[in-house]
Order: sequence, then structure tokens, then C-alpha cells
Amino acid sequence: MSKVYLAVDTATEACSVALSLDGSVLERFEVVNREHTQKLVPMLRSLLAATGIGVAQLDGIACGVGPGSFAGVRIGVGLVKGLALARDLPVVGVSSLAMLAQRAMRMRQAPRVAAVIDARMSEVYCGAYRRGADGRAELEAAERVCAAEQVPQLPADSWIGVGSGWAAYADVLRRSFAAAFDDIDGAALPHAEDALHLALPEFAAGRAIGSDALTPAYLRDNVALTLSEQAALRR
Repeated sequence: MSKVYLAVDTATEACSVALSLDGSVLERFEVVNREHTQKLVPMLRSLLAATGIGVAQLDGIACGVGPGSFAGVRIGVGLVKGLALARDLPVVGVSSLAMLAQRAMRMRQAPRVAAVIDARMSEVYCGAYRRGADGRAELEAAERVCAAEQVPQLPADSWIGVGSGWAAYADVLRRSFAAAFDDIDGAALPHAEDALHLALPEFAAGRAIGSDALTPAYLRDNVALTLSEQAALRR
């Protein structure tokens, strides 16, 4: 009997849930801005009802762990931890940046992707990925949070840039990455569907974790600027 896996992502202004069933992946995706709390559970219920699957039939859950909105990440991680704990299900945490890269590789056959999410406070979350032999996104430059001017230089290959950071800082990022970009998609958002594509091999290999070990990947601990820091930015 085929195993059934759920994925949840709420790390950005998008909210999505996806289900892997009989070799197919079904997804519900919506841009909800700050309404994840109101939208997530109804979206999940709708997906389960449409497939005739109950929570008791799940074999594991993949969870988008960020980086992204601190509140958004906590909503998704909290729901997944609750569901997994109640059913003693294994979980796999998936990076929001990796999801962005995976989608570009899956949909556009991109060989290398620079995924950048606007982190606010004049910073970005960024990660560089290459397309592995199995089509999965593999980390090439470590994920980090930094000013757009401080992103690492990339190998001089053909890249695609995706994520909201490109919408905010495209010119600065092009100069700072110092690589050739074939295309830029500043409107790209993470999808739970791509979390499943990344997580399923982890489940199959026995590398899932328990719900208690699932933690957000904030990358940045300081979420509020002091008054002096705000004044310095204004200057």
C-alpha cells in the first residue's frame, strides 16, 4: 500500500498544503499575507476531504521551517508538531529557500538557483543551490541572512534568481552575486508541493525526525531594531 505524506508551508505571505498519494502530489496554495491562522486549517481540511484521506492515514509530515516571517513560520511548525505528536508521526523540516530553488529546477530545469527572500530591516535571506543528478536542489552556498550587498559571490555559471528579495534588491543582488543570471522571478513563493519533492527521499532513507526535534530555521535571532538602529537606517 502506498504511503501518504503531508506537507505544510506558511513561512512567507503564501500558505500551502500538499499531499503525496499514490505517486501524485495534490496541493492547495494561496497568497494570504498575514491570514495564515485563519486559512491554514480550512485549507488542510479541504485537501484531505478532496482526497478522502484522514489524518490517521498519514505516514509522515514535511514542514516548511523558514526562513521567512517569524509569525508565519511558527504557525506552520506549531500545527505540524501538534499533528505529528498526536499520531507519533515522523517529520522532515524543509527550508523555504530550498523550496524556491526546487520549484525553479522542477518547473524550468534550472541548473543553478539563487533563492532570496526579503527579510525586511534592509536584509535578505539567501541560499544558492545546484540541481543534483536526481533533480533535487542541493545546497551550494550556505543559507544566511545579510544585507543585499553582502551576499556571497557565486561561481561564474548560468543562474536563475527567485524569491521576493529579487523584487526588492535586484540590481544590488546582481552586482553582489557577481554571476550571470539568465532570468529573475521576484514573485516566486515557496510551495508545499516542492517541500514534498525534497522530503520524500528523506522519509524513504529513514532520515525523518520526531516532532519534538522540529524547530524553525529563523537564521536571524534579532527581530526588532532598537531605536538607535532605526535612526541609523533612516540616516
